[in-house]
Amino acid sequence: MSEAQSPPPGRTKIEPRLQLLGISKIYPAVVANDRVDLTVLPGEIHAVLGENGAGKSTLMKMIYGVTRPDAGEIVWEGRQVTIPSPAAARRLGIGMVFQHFALFETLTVAENIALALDEKITPAALAPRIREVSERYGLPLDPARRVHSMSVGERQRVEIVRCLLQSPRLLIMDEPTSVLTPDAVQKLFVSLRQLAAEGMSILYISHKLDEIQSLCDKATVLRAGRVSGTATPKTQTAHALAELMIGGDLPTCTLAPRVPGDVLLALEGLTVASPDPFGTNLQGITLDVRAGEIVGLAGVSGNGQQELMKAISGELPLREAKGIRLLGQPAGRLNAAARRTLGLGFVPEERLGRGAVPAMSLADNALLTGYLAGATGMVNKGLVKRGAIRAFADGVIARFKVKCGGAGALATSLSGGNLQKFIVGREIGLAPKVMVLAQPTWGVDIGAAMLIRQAIIDLRDQGVAVLVISEELDELFMMCDRIAVLAQGRLSRTIPTKEATINQIGVWMSGDFGAAHGTTIEEGSSHVPA
Repeated sequence: MSEAQSPPPGRTKIEPRLQLLGISKIYPAVVANDRVDLTVLPGEIHAVLGENGAGKSTLMKMIYGVTRPDAGEIVWEGRQVTIPSPAAARRLGIGMVFQHFALFETLTVAENIALALDEKITPAALAPRIREVSERYGLPLDPARRVHSMSVGERQRVEIVRCLLQSPRLLIMDEPTSVLTPDAVQKLFVSLRQLAAEGMSILYISHKLDEIQSLCDKATVLRAGRVSGTATPKTQTAHALAELMIGGDLPTCTLAPRVPGDVLLALEGLTVASPDPFGTNLQGITLDVRAGEIVGLAGVSGNGQQELMKAISGELPLREAKGIRLLGQPAGRLNAAARRTLGLGFVPEERLGRGAVPAMSLADNALLTGYLAGATGMVNKGLVKRGAIRAFADGVIARFKVKCGGAGALATSLSGGNLQKFIVGREIGLAPKVMVLAQPTWGVDIGAAMLIRQAIIDLRDQGVAVLVISEELDELFMMCDRIAVLAQGRLSRTIPTKEATINQIGVWMSGDFGAAHGTTIEEGSSHVPA
């Protein structure tokens, strides 16, 4: 067990706020946690590190009362407690920001937050508090905005603000910055340091090791459900922390020079009026992606990424077919299935609900997009081939090292990072000619992120045209041949990544990239009205 820090001479010993003693949780297919010990002090920002499936989220859910431990003790502020529910955890003073959002999409921000608070308060009365707290912590929110119109990054803000409104004494944050911009992350860190200085304890889960080094006082590392060690992040290199997590050398990825081929995806003056009043209109987007290259689009969440992805995937059909061309064919009026039949692979930013159906098995989730690819043999003359489906899912699980109970495991039973690996692996396994990915390594540990990035690079080397939309600038610089920025619905010029700089891309992300590109939205928008 980790010991509380020894007090300096003449000072009283600091009583731990939380102690976990021998905590275990066993599921039929996996031991999630095995005799885990953990001590968190008042005012301490304590990181919990580990690969996807190491047991981090399960451990946090037991602290928050979502699930119950099979063995061990939880000691809260000096007394042993049982935490049967999240409501009981909140009464103790424990709050949690989840990696997967628990929001009602048809309700407003204020309505969602009001439902989560134990106090009875109307959304109208709560709205000023939401504005004040969200502005104070650099996470601006409109209380009247409906959640379905928000990007993943904006929904993340709702989860964080909802938790901060409860004024917890222990704040658990599970991948809170995975879809926040660098500027928003730094503002959040200022707030977290202030909260810690005021005595709040923070348990922080992240795969971004630079964040751990900058923010956290101590780190506990989990491997295969057990504590494999502890560290002081500020005294360790990111490489050393990564090796402590994965128990070996850190994988790398290689992007060799390559001459691109024909244009396989072309956007020609794409002008789309968002069907959502809170959305972002796309204005004159022109972009080519060639066979054998990766083009990266950077940008702050909520600047038209959702609308662009839906326009490319076929979720937002256009009036004019020529607005989007796939493999030389006008595709703007085709639906999503027709575009996939042409050779489009697609990984949405929202994995639960759009990338996978939570209540379905991995095998059935493979069928959802795989039935269109004849090479997989999942469907033959209209008949579903269960053996072929399972073999395909098993292949994805093996290749991408997905930790799960097999092809029959429900999507909702996987950790976020493992589900992401399966979704990306599924789309790659369908042998697309054009691949479009949004936030491909969201919530994925550093080893798995490198595995995914190398698999995407391998697609490029096989002649696939790849478009990656990501808020991870390091990721885009690592794996892209060319890079551009989407800001306020407009696209900057595209430049070779080797000629770009972080500072230049940062300026473009603010919308300052010279003369306005494209046209303004007028009554003759190319988007088909809903």
